Amino acid sequence: MTFQKVANLISEHKDIKVEEIKQDTTFESLGFDSLDVVELIMVFEQEFGISITLNEGLKTVGDVVKLIDGNN
Repeated sequence: MTFQKVANLISEHKDIKVEEIKQDTTFESLGFDSLDVVELIMVFEQEFGISITLNEGLKTVGDVVKLIDGNN
């Protein structure tokens, strides 16, 4: 469930088909630059009510899902 919500948010943020987003998809492969990642992290923080620091080592969509699940 968390993965689907995260994938939907990424899809909306970058106009990417949600079907293209997998757990092991990297943000780099989706065309995200560092500013995009910062903006997306803010979206995740608001949506899930958590705090994420940039040094969390978030490289893939699965990394974000694990972090969110670990905070809920």
